Amino acid sequence: MRSVCIVIICIAIVAFLVCGLAVAQDWDLLKGKHFLIYYMGDKPFAKEVMGEAERYYNKIASDLGYSRYDKFWQWEDRVKIYIYRTREEFIASAGAIGWATGMVKYKEKEISSFRQNERFLHSLLPHELTHLIFRDFVGYGGDIPLWIDEGVAQWEEKHKRKEAISIVKDLSKQGNLIPIAELTRMDIRVEEDAVLARNFYAEAVTIIGFLIEKYGGSKFTLFCRQLRDGKDMDEALSFTYPNKIRNIGELEERWIEYYRGG
Repeated sequence: MRSVCIVIICIAIVAFLVCGLAVAQDWDLLKGKHFLIYYMGDKPFAKEVMGEAERYYNKIASDLGYSRYDKFWQWEDRVKIYIYRTREEFIASAGAIGWATGMVKYKEKEISSFRQNERFLHSLLPHELTHLIFRDFVGYGGDIPLWIDEGVAQWEEKHKRKEAISIVKDLSKQGNLIPIAELTRMDIRVEEDAVLARNFYAEAVTIIGFLIEKYGGSKFTLFCRQLRDGKDMDEALSFTYPNKIRNIGELEERWIEYYRGG
C-alpha cells in the first residue's frame, strides 16, 4: 500500500512539473522600462498594452507626485502583466473567481487579465496600475479609508467621471448621499447591495475629483503624504487645507457645494 502511494505521489509531482513547464513555455515576454508583459502569441496586442501601461504610468505617477521617484518600478521591480488568451485560461490558470475580468496582486506587483477583455486597456489597466502606484506611495499600513483608495483608482478611468458626477448630483437632490464619515467606515468589498456599492464608488471618485480640481494635484499629493505618515483624516485635511477644509464635515460641505454649482 505504501509503495502504491509513493508511485501515485511521484506521478502527481511529475505531472505538476510537466504542466508547469508547458505553461511556462507558452508565455512570450516583452520587456519595457517599467513593465514585463507576459503574453501568448499576440505580440501586437502585447505591444499595445506596453504602450498604454507606460503612458498611464507617467500620468498616474505625475498625478500622485511620483514623477521624481528615482528608479521607481525599474529593473527587478518592474510590474508583471499577464495576458491570457481567453477568459477560460485566465480563470483556470490565474485562480480567479468566475465573474472576474482581471486580478491584481499588490505586493507582488502583478496584474492578470485576458485578451478578449475589451475593458482591459481603458478601464482595468489604469485602475489597477493606480492601485499599485498609490499603495507604493502611501504604504500598506496606516488607517487609509477604502474610499480614498478606490476613488483615486477610478479617477484615472476618465470615462467614469461624468457618470459618477451625475449619480452624486441626483443623490444630493434626493438627500440620499452617504455621509463621508459613514463612507470612511464602509468596507464595500463585502457589500451585497449593488445600488449602495454604485453610490459608494460614485461618491469616492467625485470627492477625489473635487480635491484635485478645486485645490490642485500638489495639494492632494500633500494630503496623501500626511495619511502615509500616520495622520488621521481630520489631521491630514487640516494640515493640507488649513483655511478651507479642517475636518471631514467641512470636506463634505465643500464637496456637495462644488457639484451643486457645477
